[in-house]
Amino acid sequence: MWPNVSAAPFLLTGFPGLEQAHHWISIPFSAVYFSVILGNGTLLFLIRYDQSLHEPTYYFLAMLSLTDLGVTLTTMPTVLGVLWLDYRTIHHGVYFLQAYVIHTLSIVKSGVLLAMAYDRFIAIRNPLRHTSLLTNSRMVQIGVGVLLRGCVSIIPPIVPLHWFPYCRSHVLSHAVCLHQDVIKLACADITFNHIYPVILVFLAFLDSLMVLFSYILILKTVLGIASREERAKALYTCVSHISCFVVFFSTAIGLSLIHRFGKHVPHVVHIAMSYVYFLFPPLMNPIIYSIKTKQIQQGILRMFFPGKSRS
Repeated sequence: MWPNVSAAPFLLTGFPGLEQAHHWISIPFSAVYFSVILGNGTLLFLIRYDQSLHEPTYYFLAMLSLTDLGVTLTTMPTVLGVLWLDYRTIHHGVYFLQAYVIHTLSIVKSGVLLAMAYDRFIAIRNPLRHTSLLTNSRMVQIGVGVLLRGCVSIIPPIVPLHWFPYCRSHVLSHAVCLHQDVIKLACADITFNHIYPVILVFLAFLDSLMVLFSYILILKTVLGIASREERAKALYTCVSHISCFVVFFSTAIGLSLIHRFGKHVPHVVHIAMSYVYFLFPPLMNPIIYSIKTKQIQQGILRMFFPGKSRS
């Protein structure tokens, strides 16, 4: 039987070998965190108070922004605590809770991107019934379903972490709480915790396939439109979502590949790629929608220049 020293807290890690530069590294991290909060917070404020944005497309965008804010606000305290204060100690319950929230929101985000693809599919294939098919009650059902799928699917690998003995080093390799990081320290049979994440990756892969399939059908519909100008206009409404989809899944695939095949890559690269996965999509999504969506641009102008918007 393994000796159980689980009472000892875990120790988070910043950037090994760069501890003296942590204060400098914290500057871009703080700037990114602030930008994520500002950008997504602005989108949520606009969608909440601008009546012209009370449409299914922007409700789904609000779900995406809430998910991005959730990831940012969950990871920010431990990352900045390590970089600013060198505060590395974290107790098991806090660690497991943060890991649960982080992984849950990753599944939720995949589901939201799939729902946004469904919204674009309906808007282009059957525009006259778009709002009647995606009613407020239907939006709530989709949102609750996506949230429940994320919450329930992450329970099986996280709950056993509370009872595993941790008799190896308690030093973790990141400043954020990840299932795949802590499971390496467990002195127990962790076969299930190795297999189950593969199932979750497969489900996320199915989400991406369904998004791609929806765009194949969208493209087929657009090509059937007689007017070239109308075809371009229909495709343009999809650009923002496609960009967000590519940003999220490309960073997820990159992180998976470097964990799977990058054994000889410096550890600092693994850490940096993890932060790219957590921070780059939440940073880019508001920028993408602000640049590519005319209604968002007009909403921002109305918010900051109300006199000009009425003139």
